[in-house]
Amino acid sequence: MSARVPQRIVVLGATGSIGQSTLDVIARHPDRYQVYALAALRQIDLLETQIDQFQPAFVAVVDPLAAETLRTRLLARGVSTEVLTGADALNTLAQHPDVDTVMAAIVGAAGLPSALAAAEAGKRVLLANKEALVMAGPVFMDAVRRSGALLLPIDSEHNAIFQSLPADYRGEPDQHGVTHIVLTASGGPFRGCDRTQLTDVTPAQAISHPKWSMGPKISVDSATLMNKGLEVIEAHFLFGLSADRIQVVVHPQSTIHSLVQYVDGSVLAELGDPDMRTPIAHALAWPERIASGVGMLDLVACGHFDFSQPDTEAFPCLALAFEALARGGSAPAVLNAANEVAVAAFLDEKITFLAIPEIIRKTLDAIPDTTLTDLTSVLAVDAQARECAESLVAASA
Repeated sequence: MSARVPQRIVVLGATGSIGQSTLDVIARHPDRYQVYALAALRQIDLLETQIDQFQPAFVAVVDPLAAETLRTRLLARGVSTEVLTGADALNTLAQHPDVDTVMAAIVGAAGLPSALAAAEAGKRVLLANKEALVMAGPVFMDAVRRSGALLLPIDSEHNAIFQSLPADYRGEPDQHGVTHIVLTASGGPFRGCDRTQLTDVTPAQAISHPKWSMGPKISVDSATLMNKGLEVIEAHFLFGLSADRIQVVVHPQSTIHSLVQYVDGSVLAELGDPDMRTPIAHALAWPERIASGVGMLDLVACGHFDFSQPDTEAFPCLALAFEALARGGSAPAVLNAANEVAVAAFLDEKITFLAIPEIIRKTLDAIPDTTLTDLTSVLAVDAQARECAESLVAASA
C-alpha cells in the first residue's frame, strides 16, 4: 500500500483566529497535510513560532518593515524559510503550482485578491473570507466555474448548509427539493437590547462575543448583525438561492449552526459545539472525515434550544444587507466597504455604535449601482464607497 501524499497547504491569514485554528487541525494530521506557506500582515512574533513548528518553504508578510525584521531573524538562526513581502506575494502563494489547497482567511476586502487568485488557479479553496463573495460574488463564482476550483465554505453557517445539502448539489435548489436555507445567529453580546440601550455601547463591550472567539472586526459585525447580513449574501452566491429563500433566526446557544428545509417537510441541520475547528477539519478532509480536536456534543447538557426572529429595528444592518442583495450589482460591495470603514471608526471611538448603520445607509444611497465584471471594477467601487463612508465619518465627528 503506497504512502499518502500530503496536501500542500497555504494558510493566508495564519496569525488570525481562523489561521491558528487551521494550523491546530493540521498539526493533528502530519501524514495528511504539509504547510507549504504561511501569510500574515505584520504579526511576526507569532508567525515566527509557526515557522518553527511547521517549517514552510515560504512566508509572506504584507508589511515591508515587518517582513525585513522577520527575514533578519530567520537568517540569524539559519532558518531556510524564504520571506516574501507585499500584497502581490499573497497572490503568488495562492497560485503557486506546488500548492494544492489555499485557506483564504484574511479578513475583509484585503482578502479578496488572493482568494480570487486561488480560485482562478483552480485550487482547493477553503473560503473563510466571506467578503470575497459579498464584494465580488459573480466574478468569484465565474472564476470557480471556469477554472474547476473546488470551493469549500468555512463559515460555520455555510459549512453546516453544505453538509446538510445533497452531495451532488450544484446550486439548483428546486432539482433537489430545497425550499429554504436558515442561517442561525447567536444574537451577539446585545441580544434582547433595544435601540435606547445601545446608545452608549463601547468597543470593548461590542467585541465581547458570548460564544465565539473572533477578531475585533468580525466581533463588531456580530454585535450589529451585519455579520449575518454578509452571510446571507455569501449564501446566495454559494448555494444559488434568492433572498426570499434565505432566512435568519436568532439561536443563542450557537449549537445548531444552520438548517436546510426541503419540500417534503424535512429539515436537515448540522449541530456541534461552537468551535471553528469543526468546519475547518470538514473542509480540509472533504469528502472524508478527520478528528478536529473538538469534543462530542452533549445533547443532555445542552438542555434546550431557543429561537427568535432578529430585531431589525434595533439592528438595522441585517435589513441593509438584504436590501443590498436585492439591488444586486455593486450594492453588496458598497455595503461591505461602508461597513468596514464604519466599524474601524467605531473601534477607534470616532463614531458611536448606532452610527455604524447610518454610515452604511448613507453610503448605499450615495453610490449608484453598477455591474461588476472583473476585479478592477470591484476594487474601483470599493474605493469609491470607502471615500464616501470616510467623508461621512469625518462629518459626524
